[in-house]
Amino acid sequence: MLTPRRIEIFKAIVDEFIKTAEPVGSKTLQQKYKLQYSSATIRNDMQALEEMGYLEKTHTSSGRVPSTLGYKFYCEHLLNNSSIDKKMEIAIKEAFDASNMNVEEAVHLSCSILSEMTNMTSGAIGPDSRTQKLEHIKLFQLDGRNAVCVFITNTGHTETKTFHFDEDIPYEDIESCTEILNEKLRGTPITELPRKMEYIKPALSGVVQRHDLLFTAFVKAFIKFAGENVYFSGKDKMLYQPEFEDIDKLKQLMTMFEDPTVWTRMDEDENNLAVTTERGAQLTWVNDLAVVRSKFYVKGNESGELMVVGPSRMNYDKIIGMLDYAARMIEKMYSSGGDD
Repeated sequence: MLTPRRIEIFKAIVDEFIKTAEPVGSKTLQQKYKLQYSSATIRNDMQALEEMGYLEKTHTSSGRVPSTLGYKFYCEHLLNNSSIDKKMEIAIKEAFDASNMNVEEAVHLSCSILSEMTNMTSGAIGPDSRTQKLEHIKLFQLDGRNAVCVFITNTGHTETKTFHFDEDIPYEDIESCTEILNEKLRGTPITELPRKMEYIKPALSGVVQRHDLLFTAFVKAFIKFAGENVYFSGKDKMLYQPEFEDIDKLKQLMTMFEDPTVWTRMDEDENNLAVTTERGAQLTWVNDLAVVRSKFYVKGNESGELMVVGPSRMNYDKIIGMLDYAARMIEKMYSSGGDD
């Protein structure tokens, strides 16, 4: 049974473990948190909390550490108001005020600031390409061997890719290729574009002189467009977290960073423990990893997510406040159509 006393002891253990990454014992709770209970009473309650699944006992110490279930309970019931760190607020506000950025640049800058402020990996999840269809392609030739391509979806989302060719491409080829692709691919789901390119290859070869170079460039761009909607900043920060000194855990984490579907489909895995806070932040735990996400909306209903990735032993109050502030700043700057 969770009594007020056990909740007080549990919260003190989580707070202490977040600060030190060391198992917490009864003497530490008495001395640092001024708990007015005997050591025997605290130990008995710690044993009860362990039996309920909220604490775990390590092999190297008589102290306890929070379990994943314990972190979930802590975030559901014991978080404070998640107030924004003042340094973080100033850093983001000044960066936004001083720069003329598009949405993507603002999101990447926010990730960089979040990573530095939390000393963890931060990231962003862009619009889900599975729900979008190609609306239009614009291809601008810079010179004979370089061009910029802009993809526009039915939601108004844009992606820009730079093409570099090994040989000169005539302007007429650029123009003809763009016309054919717009005619044949409009309305195609983003994830199906690479496959559909194979079907229109004969149409390109019959009209476009250097169709081979253009075909390869577009296929590569479409593959990236469909898969590159996850961005990370500060992956190296995880090297300095005690939880990832285990080389096998670190390898597993780095493999996760290379697979966008791990992050875009995180909510679909029923094995992951998850909770949504009152302020709308989403928290998910995967083994020893915690992922905190905050959604933002720009350009009408187009959405994205900022996230911080780190060990379960993270300062949830501080991080949720930071993420929420950064997400609201992005909305404030770009939801009214001020960004091109």
